[in-house]
Amino acid sequence: MIDAIVSEWLKLRSLRSNLYLLAFSVLAVLLCAGLAFMVSRSFDNQAGDERLVFTSIGAGLGAGLPVAYFVMAALGALSITSEHATGLIRTSLVAVPRRQLFLFAKIPALAAVTLVAGEVLVFAMHVAAQAVLGDRAGQVLLDGRTLGVSLTDPGVAAELLVAGAVMPLVAMVGLGLGAVIRSTAGSLVALIMVLFVLPVVAQTLPSPWRSRIGSFMVENLPNQIVAGDGPGILPPLAALALLLAYPVVALTAGAVAIAVRGRGIRPLVVGGLLAALLAAVTAIPSSAAASALSWKACGGDLECASVQVPVNWSKPSGRKISIRIARLPATGTHRRIGAVFTVPGGPGGSGIDDLKKSGGNFTQLRQQFDVITLEPRNTTDLGVIPFDCFATGAWITVPDNRPEYDRLAAKNRQYAEQCRKADPEYFDNLDSGSVARDIEAIRVALGEEKLSFLATSYGGVVATTYARLFPGAVRAVYVDGGVDHLADHATDLRMRYAAIEGQFTRLSAWCASSDACALRGRDVGAVWRDLTAAADRSPVPVKETQVAYSGFDFKVAAAPDVISPGPAPDFPNWQRFARVVDQAVKGDASGFADYVEQATKSKKVPSFRGMDATHCTDGLGFASYEEFQQVKALDQQLSPNFAGNELWHPLGCVGWPAPVTNPAKPLPADRLPPFLGAGTWTDHADVADTVSRVPGSSTVRYNGSGHGLYLTGNQCTISYANRYLTFLRLPAKGTVCEPPTIK
Repeated sequence: MIDAIVSEWLKLRSLRSNLYLLAFSVLAVLLCAGLAFMVSRSFDNQAGDERLVFTSIGAGLGAGLPVAYFVMAALGALSITSEHATGLIRTSLVAVPRRQLFLFAKIPALAAVTLVAGEVLVFAMHVAAQAVLGDRAGQVLLDGRTLGVSLTDPGVAAELLVAGAVMPLVAMVGLGLGAVIRSTAGSLVALIMVLFVLPVVAQTLPSPWRSRIGSFMVENLPNQIVAGDGPGILPPLAALALLLAYPVVALTAGAVAIAVRGRGIRPLVVGGLLAALLAAVTAIPSSAAASALSWKACGGDLECASVQVPVNWSKPSGRKISIRIARLPATGTHRRIGAVFTVPGGPGGSGIDDLKKSGGNFTQLRQQFDVITLEPRNTTDLGVIPFDCFATGAWITVPDNRPEYDRLAAKNRQYAEQCRKADPEYFDNLDSGSVARDIEAIRVALGEEKLSFLATSYGGVVATTYARLFPGAVRAVYVDGGVDHLADHATDLRMRYAAIEGQFTRLSAWCASSDACALRGRDVGAVWRDLTAAADRSPVPVKETQVAYSGFDFKVAAAPDVISPGPAPDFPNWQRFARVVDQAVKGDASGFADYVEQATKSKKVPSFRGMDATHCTDGLGFASYEEFQQVKALDQQLSPNFAGNELWHPLGCVGWPAPVTNPAKPLPADRLPPFLGAGTWTDHADVADTVSRVPGSSTVRYNGSGHGLYLTGNQCTISYANRYLTFLRLPAKGTVCEPPTIK
């Protein structure tokens, strides 16, 4: 056996065509560098969000790897077809009459040469591609990948080592095909079919067959073995088994073909059994969740189902309600990771409505995730309690003394009881803790081991509550413009007033330079402060009604427009603010009342009972009149333009009949993964405070206005969120996204 191996090494080393083939493999490096150059030029010609839609070249092997595999496979084929072509096969079989020994003796030398050459080649391809990309390689793309990858990035070195280690296996495929076909030209044609033609044909197939068939192609297997970020749906063990099956099948066929009549049975049996075993491993289903739910189409790509949960989670065997859930299924172009659970804001928003409106923003995320959401129990139009009851409420005033505080409490309680009497048990269990427990029941029904969260606005309260209650079931938490449930009243006031005062400063600067501002030429701050101060002394009437606006009413009504100016450069909400302020200064608050009524069917902004049913049971109210006095005193110090506005929500809970069932409590940070947060000028501080409770967390700050960046399609923040949710890689501290350039 040793003599046969040594003999084959001498043949391999002395055959001049082998040297030419190895020299030809340098073409693979040039192809990788060339592709990187073309990508770089195209990338440089784009700007802003246009760069985010590029496709990652990953480790940079894509263009050159099939060529490298072809060279190594051709080397394997030539090692036996050259002997048939020259007639040397007769001499070789005389020297080594055991034909299968003769075939397998070629493997050690061939494997050693192709392993060394393959590893050198793969690392050279990577270095060449990344060198051409330069600093562009670190650009985060919309799917969460980067344009290129560094050797120090997680999994990259392993991917390169595996790709190099595949070279000997491909050479064995060539050896087996050469033994069967016995013709150099025929073997090369067969290799071209396997390595070039079939992958191209797979790419022409409709989805999802494109990705499923493509996963079985040789060039896509190394990345799947190391669970990399390339395409492919096979789990690592199945990918490895399939990769080994290629040479096993080829060598089995070669051993049968080279055997003398009747002597091919043994290699056929052994090789067939081994190939069958490898095929069985490949056929083992992936670790996809075993869902017990019955999904039905409910519009577009959405599928809907329902889960039964207790009304009162402290009585799990008691009365049940049905929670409607929906999913956007994973598209299957990449190996499925699990489920991303989107938690809607509000409180009381419908996640199903969010997916219907914004489902396209999840296209990249669906490569590896099912996107799941729910219509939470505190959605106001579920029909358990009349919608009109939940969608209305008391007009809030700021108490100046204890009797006024008590009268507000009595009014709030009266309004709440009007809704509560329809279903007291249900009304008392609309807190975020109950919603979080509903999500845990949904996770169990889905069969998911862990969930990744994408929580928007007040959904951040639900997500952090879930993380506190079920830390072991949390894979990742992305908080997008989330409400900070963990901060005390004083901290919350400081953050929120800093945000709205910052926006008011921007509004004033815009007004000073824009002809669209009805207050141009005047000191906007002075006009506003004079209006609200005078209205607190003598409320401004809404013409032809019995309604009048106090300064507090003006602030509550105007805050949404100040915070969210609308699309640049017109800023329609700021334009409206200037118009109605100008009208109010002249003695008529109708402008405010008209747009408030359009949104709420009320002349003033009501303290919505549907929102309060969650806010108050989550502990957002004041614990006592004394606490209210302390917060009010701080409130007056913090905000020259909107003092009192941040008291509105907590004052809605004064006198609330249902107890606090989900108070703020510390997170079990040592049992949670780092969080990612994202926020605009007006909500980044809240988000940063929330995620800071878990060490190692990070945020993305968007230098602009708005709220709910993922759902509104902000591609820069979506790219960072997708990177985190997919690869659990956080952006560097201080990462900033700029608004897209207006053309």
